Amino acid sequence: MSDDPTPLDRALVARDQAQAERAATFTFLDWADPTLVAAARGAGPDVGAALALARGLGRVSGELGRSTWTVLQALASLGAGDLTVARVVEPHLDALAILAQSATSDGAVAPSPPPPGSTFGVYAAHAPGAQLRATESGSGWVLDGTKPWCSLADRVSHAVITAHVDDVQRRAFVVDLAHSGVHLSDAPWVSRGLAAVRSTGLRLEAVPATPVGPADWYLTRPGFAWGGVCVAAVWFGAAAALAQTVLDAARRREPDQVAGLHLGRLDAALRAAELELRAAAGAIDAGTAVGAAGELVAARSRNAAAAAAELALGESARALGPGPLTSHEEHARRVADLTVYVRQHHGDRDLARTGSLLIGARG
Repeated sequence: MSDDPTPLDRALVARDQAQAERAATFTFLDWADPTLVAAARGAGPDVGAALALARGLGRVSGELGRSTWTVLQALASLGAGDLTVARVVEPHLDALAILAQSATSDGAVAPSPPPPGSTFGVYAAHAPGAQLRATESGSGWVLDGTKPWCSLADRVSHAVITAHVDDVQRRAFVVDLAHSGVHLSDAPWVSRGLAAVRSTGLRLEAVPATPVGPADWYLTRPGFAWGGVCVAAVWFGAAAALAQTVLDAARRREPDQVAGLHLGRLDAALRAAELELRAAAGAIDAGTAVGAAGELVAARSRNAAAAAAELALGESARALGPGPLTSHEEHARRVADLTVYVRQHHGDRDLARTGSLLIGARG
């Protein structure tokens, strides 16, 4: 009987060697869940497919506060795959986490579980001249007024939405967006980034609403800051994908010092962002990310992720030139999407707020 390796043996050895080589090759996405990256790439930028993925990932929201890196890794992986998908999934998971937190908070009012198959937006923005009022009657709460910046209000079935209960206090409510009293603004959506994720104003007329927690609970709960960390994870994931594109391009040609400079800057920024996100996850799980400490944890992770995103946009533009912006659909869309998405960070104002937290100032 021959001891010579069979073709199958040789194939298995070759496979193992290839896997070892790939494992030894650096990637900016070594932290990611490849299954979720692929799922997002496959679904994007189709909103319907993204909503289906959001429904399937609903259970992930339950890990916030006990295995938070699982949530951040999932969102970052989706962001690395397709930002439209991540932008759809993130508020849905946020809403489910809000509902779960209201069910376990002392003195909070927990609404009934949403119908199976529901998808959620979270609408908490306020703007001058736009106010949503909540009033209580014998039959329950109703909402009247206007609400700005309601992303995907034309596609999701429900929303967690904040409204004034008096001149000072706000309260969160769940509403069914299919109610006849919900009217979408016809204002144009001309964004080149996140083009499929339309954000619109809403006008509500006597819309039934179910309270989520007591007055001001939505803004004062620890999970408010945690939601900001989740958004930062998406920015980080997209920035890492841009960096990987730069790295892949550098490996296809003879590298020079300038290519190394681009990659060194990207590595430093992404490493800092990842460490902040992991630190935030650890603090949330340990129960220390509450109050001002929770605000600081969220601010640091958002600052680091936003800085990495801005740097990735700039470094990828200089390293790659106009070619992929004009000929590579996925890259061009990622650049446009991230340019819009990271504007949720308020730049110097958020950094100033971080400094105020460090010295104990308020306001």
